[in-house]
Amino acid sequence: MKLQKIVSRLQKLHPKEIDLSLDRIQNLCKKLGNPQDKIKAISIVGTNGKYSTIQAMFSILKEANFKCNIYTSPHIKSINERFVFNNEELNDEDLATLFEKIEEANNNEPITFFEILTAAYFLKASKYPDNLNLIESGLFFRFDATNILKNNLASVVTSIGLDHLDWLPENEQNVEKIIFEKTSSLLNSNIVIAKQSTRDITDNIKKTILNNSSNKVFYNENYSFTLQENDFFYYEDQFGGIKLPMPNVKGQFQLENVSTAIATLRTLKDLNIKDIHIKKGILKINGIARLQEIKSGKLKALVKDHKLFVDGSHNPLGAKVLNEYLESLDCNKHIILGMMANKDHNEYISFFKNVASLTIIDIPNQPNSIKGKDLKNKLNNFSNINYKESIEAAIKSITVKENDIILITGSLYLAGEVLSQN
Repeated sequence: MKLQKIVSRLQKLHPKEIDLSLDRIQNLCKKLGNPQDKIKAISIVGTNGKYSTIQAMFSILKEANFKCNIYTSPHIKSINERFVFNNEELNDEDLATLFEKIEEANNNEPITFFEILTAAYFLKASKYPDNLNLIESGLFFRFDATNILKNNLASVVTSIGLDHLDWLPENEQNVEKIIFEKTSSLLNSNIVIAKQSTRDITDNIKKTILNNSSNKVFYNENYSFTLQENDFFYYEDQFGGIKLPMPNVKGQFQLENVSTAIATLRTLKDLNIKDIHIKKGILKINGIARLQEIKSGKLKALVKDHKLFVDGSHNPLGAKVLNEYLESLDCNKHIILGMMANKDHNEYISFFKNVASLTIIDIPNQPNSIKGKDLKNKLNNFSNINYKESIEAAIKSITVKENDIILITGSLYLAGEVLSQN
């Protein structure tokens, strides 16, 4: 209750949820003694795959006995998920104490909630100067609150695509502008660029970072992977090749994220990551709401022996790679969909092929989501589409046959509700 009250106060310090600027975070961190200058960080920017790449790195680093601090957003079930120190989520009491320190230092100055959270993370992280910090950027990067580091060990650029276009000027709502916002201010250290959806995007990234003096590591030029038989895949880079077991996360797009994580950690030679750390680590990745199979709980009980998945993808690029996984399955696929209002709904759903049924729902407790009935009307050219008011009602309404699967997707906020209700 104490934590909730503090969070409520902090959310009222700025009239906007997002206000892209570095002034407020820099001023607050200066009052705190510039804690961001006292940490060792790997920065992760991009559109899709940031969380999964971080979790893959984290799992490998734990096998190598590293202590890590992690900053991610948004959270799925509780705000504590955003704050990992010494390999553990911060508990309610410690997080409330941390927020109180930030609140006192800020002294009621206007500041966004994300900026408060970022300052809180930097302050706590500075207490562990020997730990490795894995820091996910927010909306874009150039004016993101996480972009006040003076140096880092590496910047990881995950897959970039169209998302959050409503935060860009109307005449610049394109992938080129997104690439500029995410990569033009990367620090001079190491830059690892993941597999991109098109060659043009990779070329545009190269152009944007041309004058950056970093050591640059590109997928398919400096590292790559190939699928092998018998549940193995082969990873290769300038340091050699490794035959690896398939990780405990589903979909080829996750192999891309895992490979990017491996490339980053092997590029940082001083970490001395061994093959055995990688082999063990990729079998223990935490993939919450990323093509996550729900194997027990209240919602799982409703589908009985059928498989139930939840995935937080919410943009066209996420839909594309998710459908590629679904297409690899020889079964009927039933999708339950809820989305935020500012997404490209028709573009998102256009990637799903050969879907047995589509059930639209409202996202509970999210005023910025599109109403289920409105979303259904927007997608009226989709065959076999239905609307239900709740997650439970949607699951119950689906007629499933042997081997059919049900996938709930369209929003990380919806994924959080699914996991909470389950």
